[in-house]
Amino acid sequence: MEEIWLQVGNYGFPMLVAVYLLVRVERKLDSLTVAITRLEQVLSVFLRPPELSVKPGEQEVEVSH
Repeated sequence: MEEIWLQVGNYGFPMLVAVYLLVRVERKLDSLTVAITRLEQVLSVFLRPPELSVKPGEQEVEVSH
């Protein structure tokens, strides 16, 4: 029984720290993913060549290759 408590003491704390850090990193990665997606959308609008801009009243048509 004492061996079990020794193993819990040796491995339990590092496991809890690892889980805590993984949860924190996951949240930050999710927010970074959202920010990168927004940045991609903004850049695609601002970096679009003028000849490809859609004029008012026209619809944008996507071309698939």
